[in-house]
Amino acid sequence: MKNTPIKEDIVKTKIKESGLANIHKSSIREMVRLVNEIEKASGIKFFRMEMGVPGLPSPSIGVEAEISAISRGVTSVYPPMDGIPSLKTETSRFLKLFANADILPEGCIPTVGSMQASMAAIMVNNRVDPSKNKTLFIDPGFPVHKVQVKTLGFNYESFDIFDYRGDKLKPKLESYLQKGDISTILYSNPNNPSWVCLNHNELQDIAQLADRYNVIVIEDLAYFGMDFRENISIPGEAPYQPSIRQYTDNCILIISGSKIFSYAGQRIGVIAIPDKLMHSHFESLNPYFGTTEYGHAIVYGALYGLSAGTAHSAQYALAEMLKAANDGKFNFVEYNLDYQRRATIMKKLFTENDFYIVYDKDEDAILGDGFYFTVNYPGFTGGELMKELLYYGISAVTLDITGSKKEGLRACVSQFKTDQASELEKRLKLFREHHRKPQEGIKL
Repeated sequence: MKNTPIKEDIVKTKIKESGLANIHKSSIREMVRLVNEIEKASGIKFFRMEMGVPGLPSPSIGVEAEISAISRGVTSVYPPMDGIPSLKTETSRFLKLFANADILPEGCIPTVGSMQASMAAIMVNNRVDPSKNKTLFIDPGFPVHKVQVKTLGFNYESFDIFDYRGDKLKPKLESYLQKGDISTILYSNPNNPSWVCLNHNELQDIAQLADRYNVIVIEDLAYFGMDFRENISIPGEAPYQPSIRQYTDNCILIISGSKIFSYAGQRIGVIAIPDKLMHSHFESLNPYFGTTEYGHAIVYGALYGLSAGTAHSAQYALAEMLKAANDGKFNFVEYNLDYQRRATIMKKLFTENDFYIVYDKDEDAILGDGFYFTVNYPGFTGGELMKELLYYGISAVTLDITGSKKEGLRACVSQFKTDQASELEKRLKLFREHHRKPQEGIKL
């Protein structure tokens, strides 16, 4: 073994103790636990790229609003199941002002983070039509969404979007939908992990197919406005965040407070349902949720059964942050721009040391710099590279677990600080030195 920052025996021992038979298939949280153990045993701090933890402080606007709500005693009162009025109103305004998406306040319902929103939607969508119990994932994607589908006992299909951009996307989607068993299409935009962004033409094609085949689209907007190639920060003015809602009623939008407002610890998000879908009736919902109305099944069936509401004080925090953005008093896009700067630095350091970006294009355009990027090293599978980087104090997760058909790693920039650049460069240079092919070796 070469002389690496983390000793060989420490890494091997901790992998063995973890009980993970194939660490390249490890979940994000499993990797977090493993790296914590290696850090503790070695005393060496890792460059943590495995988990998308917000790397910015929560805006004081939200914190102060939550403190005020707690001081008023909301912690002793159950919140309304469908959310406090101010959060519903401000979410509706936010979607109109920044995504040009019309969703009434009634259809904006707080959830315990965006993960609960997707869980509730999957629970209901797969019971709308007894013949449809599959979710179609446009991959790569957030691995836990597939865990949710499997946990609920449903099935899924998936495909990697890399080779199906533009005009190729519609026929690829239709090849799945025409089988008649797909209830839901789910994707994130911007995409976690590849950071590609579906454009308006692609969203319009998805919407047309959703209408034709009576499929509900779940659009995960966890990284709303974070494709920094376009500045969507001016309320009510184009450009807007691209959204499926501009083209169909058969959709659900998921807004998360975790990334765009760095409010991850309070687990606050919103599921936003267009009025037509909200008040649609499906007889097959009744045996499960005691109602035929879609919106009622979401709120008083799925969400009530999952948690009986969302933390009262956190709703006030998110409502106030959304209001500040809506009123033009808080530029949430500018607030998140540091992620772009970090990604630019990190990608440069990796590529200068012979790594390459796996998903490097957004159709014909250069991919934007944002919260995630994908990386690999010549001659390595994703699993091999993930394991090898542990010896250099660098952690990430493989693209395997995201549904990607490509080899490589997902790298999150959020825990990287720009003053760490020289140390990251040092470790990457050492990795390159240790893994050069013989003909590329240093000439004496």
